[in-house]
Amino acid sequence: MNRLPHNALHHRPHRRESQSGRGLPLPVLTLGLAVAVVLAGCGSEASPGGAPPPPEVSVAPVVSRDVQPWDDFTGRVRAVETVELRPRVSGYVERVAFKEGQVVKKGDLLFVIDPRRYRAELEQAQADLARARSEAELARTQHARAQSLVDAKAISREEFESRRASRSQAEAAVRAADAALDRARLDLQFAEVRAPISGRAGRAMVTTGNLAQADSTVLTTLVSMDPVHVYFEADEQTWQGYAAAAVAAGDSAAADVQGNAVEVGLANEDGYPHAGRVDFVDNQVDSDTGTLRVRAVVPNADGRLTPGQFARVRLQGSQAHPALLVDGKAVLTDQDRKYVYVLGEGSTATRKDIVLGREVNGLREVVSGLEADDRVIVHGVQKVFFPGMPVAPVPVEMGAPPPSPQVAAAGTDSPGPAGGSR
Repeated sequence: MNRLPHNALHHRPHRRESQSGRGLPLPVLTLGLAVAVVLAGCGSEASPGGAPPPPEVSVAPVVSRDVQPWDDFTGRVRAVETVELRPRVSGYVERVAFKEGQVVKKGDLLFVIDPRRYRAELEQAQADLARARSEAELARTQHARAQSLVDAKAISREEFESRRASRSQAEAAVRAADAALDRARLDLQFAEVRAPISGRAGRAMVTTGNLAQADSTVLTTLVSMDPVHVYFEADEQTWQGYAAAAVAAGDSAAADVQGNAVEVGLANEDGYPHAGRVDFVDNQVDSDTGTLRVRAVVPNADGRLTPGQFARVRLQGSQAHPALLVDGKAVLTDQDRKYVYVLGEGSTATRKDIVLGREVNGLREVVSGLEADDRVIVHGVQKVFFPGMPVAPVPVEMGAPPPSPQVAAAGTDSPGPAGGSR
């Protein structure tokens, strides 16, 4: 019987102890078990009833009413009257009697042309008239005397006819001298150049001491200010739309917008604060541009509209028609499609694709896609992540402002019925 070496017998128990020592120490195992128990307990408490409540959204009924369509154009402000002021007599400018750019009234003195020549011509004409009248009186006396002499056969008939012709010539000379006097008076009057219209004067093109030629030299320009004209171009398609709407309504005359209301706004103005009416529509479409020229007359008592300004124009179009309106904030975009969320069955958000029309008093017309009894989510649409999502509706009026953050926070913190709907 072989005996193992003493060191071998001593080494085997040591090897088994090292194998059993590969496990974790008891304190570590105890800590891990405790953590597992805690996590299991937390999981069991969070699982039941942990779904968040539905988001609170503002819901408004669709507005249904008759709307008057308006079409938008761009145009220019023009003066109703524009005058290039020219003198009617020639002469040197003696005085410029107005301030450049000022508003003048009809009849105000603007320029004075040296009147001395025309005053002298007036006096000459007065003298010529006096002489002609004297000669006419003499001719009438001689004709009367010849009449009595020819009756007594004291002079020949030929002499009588000669004196009668002299009387007629003298009377004609009086009329000519009288006309020359009137012309001289006018020339002297025209030496004072006055405003032919009320409006705003431009700069003086001729200053004191310069020669002004009659009917040639432009002294200044005048433009009327109240009212003003606004010209704009209406495209052919819009005009055809007016005609089609008129035929559909059984009123062919409605296609003529003569007298229709217009609203005008300048580039730096909000909205369209200036109201007027169409007073002219051209008789043909421009073949180059495909547009029809339209003119509106707009009161301008405050002088805010200046000829030459760019203007935004809204034209009252066809007859009023029933329409559905929604707040523009409720409209969402999916690529090239517009849609809104409406309140569906079970207080869920239902998507509806829509076609938008014009803006009407801050709301958007919906041409198709909605029903009159739909209720649209107008505030809180960013909380709706997918169609069919449950929501907590809060009724509001269409176009009402969104709730303030304080009110929204108070509504979120307040307890609601089971299921999260309030």
